[in-house]
Amino acid sequence: MDSVLDSVLDSVDLRLAARLGELRAEHGWSLGELADRSGASRSTLSRAERAETSPTAALLNRLCRVYGRTMSQLLSEVESEPVPVVRAGEQAVWEDPASGFVRRSVSPPAAGLRGELVEGRLTAGADLAYDGPSVPGLEQHLWVLDGTLHVTDREVEHRLAAGDCLRMRVWGATRFRCPGPEDARYALVVVKP
Repeated sequence: MDSVLDSVLDSVDLRLAARLGELRAEHGWSLGELADRSGASRSTLSRAERAETSPTAALLNRLCRVYGRTMSQLLSEVESEPVPVVRAGEQAVWEDPASGFVRRSVSPPAAGLRGELVEGRLTAGADLAYDGPSVPGLEQHLWVLDGTLHVTDREVEHRLAAGDCLRMRVWGATRFRCPGPEDARYALVVVKP
C-alpha cells in the first residue's frame, strides 16, 4: 500500500513541478525575475520546477502570492490527472444561432495540459469575426474537414478547402467565413503559449 501512495505522491509532485514551470512561462519571467519577486533562490526554484525537490509549504505560499492564487487553487490544478477519455456524449456543445456557429469541445482544457481540440461548424453564409484572441500569441492549427472556409488573420485571407490546414499564432483580429454553398466543418487545435 505504501508503494501505491508513494506513486500517487510522486505523480502529484511531477505535475506540481510542471505547473510551476508553466506559471512562470505564462508570465514571461526568467528564474531570476521569479527569484526577485518571490524572495526564493534561483536554484531552489529551478529544482522545484524540475521536480528534483518537493517545494515546502512556505515556498508554495510565496509562489502563490506572486502568481495571485491561493494554495488550494494551485494544488487543485495538479491533484488529479485530466480524464483521459472524453466520451462524445460528454463533450460540451455551444451554439450561436445568430452567427451560424456551433462549437464542440472535443478535448476541453485541463490543468497541466496546454492544448485543446475543438470541432467548429459554420453554416453556409456564416461570418464570424473576433476582435482579438483570448490569450495573445495563441497557437492554432485549423484543419478543414468538410466544405470551404475563408480565414482572415493579420489582414490576409486564407481560402481553405477540405483537407487544408492553416497554422497560425493569433495576435489580433481574425475572421472565419463560410462562403457556401455547403456548411463548413473543421477541427481546431488550440495551444496556449
